[in-house]
Amino acid sequence: MSAKMKLLHELIEPSVSALGFELWGIEFLSQGKHSTLRVYIDSENGINVDDCAKVSHQVSGIMDVEDPIAGNYTLEVSSPGMERPLFTLEQFAAYAGSEIQIRLRVAFEGRRKFKGVLNGVEGDDVLVVVDNEEYMLPIEYIDRANIIPQF
Repeated sequence: MSAKMKLLHELIEPSVSALGFELWGIEFLSQGKHSTLRVYIDSENGINVDDCAKVSHQVSGIMDVEDPIAGNYTLEVSSPGMERPLFTLEQFAAYAGSEIQIRLRVAFEGRRKFKGVLNGVEGDDVLVVVDNEEYMLPIEYIDRANIIPQF
């Protein structure tokens, strides 16, 4: 986790917890004048639009006071949804056996995209089986990982 993401997590997590939700993860997409800070929240009872609005109001206030992001950005608060993004080793472990899609920041064994079955975690590595071959992907290499919903 980068220093900026760690700071954002430390600023946002206490407010989300105080409102009775779990901070599932944070994404910051820096795109010049159109940057986006996306905050994912979860709850045993699910998430609705009012929940997102409450968290958005709280987080917006914190971000205005602390000002950890230079320039303009859009704040989005959302549930993880069916294509649940995974951020932590604990989340990867909890979804072992699920079909997953992973994109890496840097190439690993000549590729950056993996689509297969999540086999769990080992140390700081995420285990994924693609075409009957298991890969041990270091979590720090993972740019984005999502569960592929099964219908």
